[in-house]
Amino acid sequence: MHWYEKLNQYFPIEEMKSKEHMETLLKERSNIYHKDEGPHHVMMYAELNDFIFVDYLFVSKNARGQGLGQKLIEKLKKKKKPIILEVEPVNYEDSDTEKRLRFYKRNGFKHAQSIGYERRSLATNEVNKMEILYWAPNNESEEMIYEAMKKTYHLIHTYKDEQFYGESYQPVDEVLTFNEDTSSENILEDV
Repeated sequence: MHWYEKLNQYFPIEEMKSKEHMETLLKERSNIYHKDEGPHHVMMYAELNDFIFVDYLFVSKNARGQGLGQKLIEKLKKKKKPIILEVEPVNYEDSDTEKRLRFYKRNGFKHAQSIGYERRSLATNEVNKMEILYWAPNNESEEMIYEAMKKTYHLIHTYKDEQFYGESYQPVDEVLTFNEDTSSENILEDV
């Protein structure tokens, strides 16, 4: 099965980029956007000078629980840069969302309490809320993570969006918010 089909079957439509969008990123942004693919996994990520953004991480059902996801995350951790990703909030009717959060917590990721992320899906026209998780090897601040997410939004998420989807995503300041008053002490403790 083609790598895009694996991702498309696993991730909700509102989170998926089009195949054309992703292939264009791999071609035109090849200096920062990468695909790590094997028989049982697909990981799409952007690596910049000061952080890594994991766009998609898929491990096939028959390979789960064998440490493959952890090996992929460890490979990125060796680069000694903050790692950032977006996940769906826990939906207790979908056990995968809870398992995903537990997996990232076990791997040292924190929930960015001060960063809000809500974007209208061009596929469904519904507003989707996402949680920002991050791993900070040098205790990078949530403000740094926020700035990295804004950069990711511009470089990756909205890259040629009008060309691929016939319309543009919302501007970054409507999608991402930063609340300086929010404590960052909670590290996914309620999972």
